[in-house]
This record gives sequence, C-alpha cells and structure tokens, in this order.
Amino acid sequence: MSLNSFGHLFRVTTWGESHGPALGATVDGCPPGVTIEATAIQHWLDRRKPGQNKYTTQRREPDEVEILSGIFEGQSTGTPIQLMIRNTDQRSKDYSEIAEKFRPGHADITYWQKYGIRDPRGGGRSSARETAARVAAGGVARAALAQMVPGLSITGYMVQMGPHGIDRGRFDWHQIEENPFWTPDAKAAADWADYLDGLRKSGDSVGAVIEVVARGVPAGLGAPIYGKLDSDLASAMMSINAVKGVEIGDGMAAAALTGSQNADEISMGADGPIYRSNHAGGVLGGISTGQDVVVRFAVKPTSSILTPRQTITKSGEPAEIVTKGRHDPCVGIRAVPVGEAMMACVILDHILLHRGQIGENRGKIG
Repeated sequence: MSLNSFGHLFRVTTWGESHGPALGATVDGCPPGVTIEATAIQHWLDRRKPGQNKYTTQRREPDEVEILSGIFEGQSTGTPIQLMIRNTDQRSKDYSEIAEKFRPGHADITYWQKYGIRDPRGGGRSSARETAARVAAGGVARAALAQMVPGLSITGYMVQMGPHGIDRGRFDWHQIEENPFWTPDAKAAADWADYLDGLRKSGDSVGAVIEVVARGVPAGLGAPIYGKLDSDLASAMMSINAVKGVEIGDGMAAAALTGSQNADEISMGADGPIYRSNHAGGVLGGISTGQDVVVRFAVKPTSSILTPRQTITKSGEPAEIVTKGRHDPCVGIRAVPVGEAMMACVILDHILLHRGQIGENRGKIG
C-alpha cells in the first residue's frame, strides 16, 4: 500500500494499524529551532483520545506520544521527527465473527477487492484510529506556527449532528470547550446529548458536520492553479476517515447566491484591506486573503453498528451482520481535533512554500 504521506515541504507519513502494537507519524520538513515537548503534543492528543465520555467509543487508550527522533534539548533539529503511540486496549476477538463478512458502508469490501487481503480487526489502516498519528503531527505543526506566526489560531467545532444544526445567533467561542460535542451552541449541545443517547442505546449511529476556522492567517499563501491553498485543504480534510464532503467558505451555498451577494466588498483600513463579508472563506484564486480561513467537512455515520444489516461473505453468499465491539455513535465528535490538525499541517506547509519562493509579499497596497 503506497501513498501514506501528505504535504509538500512539511511532509507527514503515518504508519500502523488499529490493532497493531503501535501507530505513529514521521514528520519531515519541520524547521530547526522550534520548541517542541511531548507534553505539548499530548495536549492535542488528549482532546481526540477515545473513552472520554459515553458519547465516544469506550476503547481505553492513553494515546501517550513518544518522540523517538528529531528533537534535541526540547528543540527541533530540522531532521525527521518520529512520533509513536502504542496501542494498549485492542480487543481483536470482537471482530472474529465478521472476518468473512463485509460491513455495509465500510472499506472492508473495497480493500478486499483491491488488495485481496484485509484486516478486519478494527479496519486496519482504514480505522479512524489512524487519525491519532495526524493529531500528533498537527501538534508539531502548531508548535512551528506558534513561533512563525504568533497571532495565528486554529479552532474546530461541530455545527451539525445528523439533521440538527446549531443556531449561529447563539454562537459562543467560549462554549466550545465546555461540552462533549465541541459546539459553540450550548442549547444544541443539550439537545444533541439526548438525541445521541437514544441512538447509542438503539445500536445505531449518526453523522456530523465540522467547521474549522484559522484566524490570523497571513495574506498570500497558496498559488493560483495546482498549488491552491483551498485545494490542499479540501484534499487534507477529505483524506480523514469517514469524510464525504468538504466546503470552503459558503461552499455549496454559494451556488444559490447572485454575484452581488457573493462578492466580498473591500475597503481600505489602517493596516490594509478590510472585507465586509467572508463568503470566500478567506481564499481567492487559491491564495489566502488575510481573512479567516473557513473549512467545513461532513462525516458519515459510523459503519460498525449493532443494528443488523444485510451483506455478503467473501465467497459471495448472503449474510446478516452485527458489528460488536466499541464504536463511536457519532465519529464526528472526535473528528474535530483531527480537522484542526490537518488545517495546521496544511497552513504550515504553505507558509514554508511561500517563504521559499516569495519570502515576503511583494504586492503593496496603500
């Protein structure tokens, strides 16, 4: 299996399986002299780790990161940074009954058709467990961004669970860390708790929509054609397990607007251009405007459910399947820190690309 890496100059390769002894990431291209400590990376992993509440999988993993290379006396050396996370709570026997069956909605069947081999124990490489490695790599990217662009911040949150969306009139940044759904709407969080509890007890699951916002992004990142900032962001978010759709700015809703509604009007401020709206999501022609970069992605419902489903076996025989084990009733909850990590990796990658080709922005206004 090839293509386990992403990024251009800041390049991340993930490795390992859901039920193997460990998984992790090799991070190449981090600038030297960045202050990086395991405790800082651990902070982000703790936000993603399983078993934190009844709304996520009850698999108990400490997700403790080990830094094996690339750091000396608390600083990056410019050489590859090897990050490892050991698996400690695998229960492979939970999957013994489905070894010959394909889970509807799962990558089991396509893996078998392509490779002629699959790992039914949690899905192997197709498991969302792989995203722990991305979050660890995102911790490295955040550390570099903190030194290179001190005012930049990245925040993800859930804006929809199943058919139930937030009320943006109640949007409160401070609420995001105060509920298990990472949502800025306190009332929505209370409503979702009852809704998801019912689904969980019935053995079913549901999807979600996550929004990730990067504030303080400098203007000029990206390139007009094949190196667009938004195309790399879309690719990064779409590569997350279970993601089925990505939007930048208004996204699909922009198709319903007129040109006069969609165009973000510009005026001159004391420190540069000021945009009166942000339908573009902070990117025009593939290049950042200096506004907030806004990305949304849709996560499908967890495929491993207790509700009986019709399927076939590897020999083509009809069968019924029930997936036992410990699974997220809404995998979108733990996708929030993963989306943040991918945003951090892509933005750092583009900052390095911009610095290598342009240095400082050449076009002056005012």
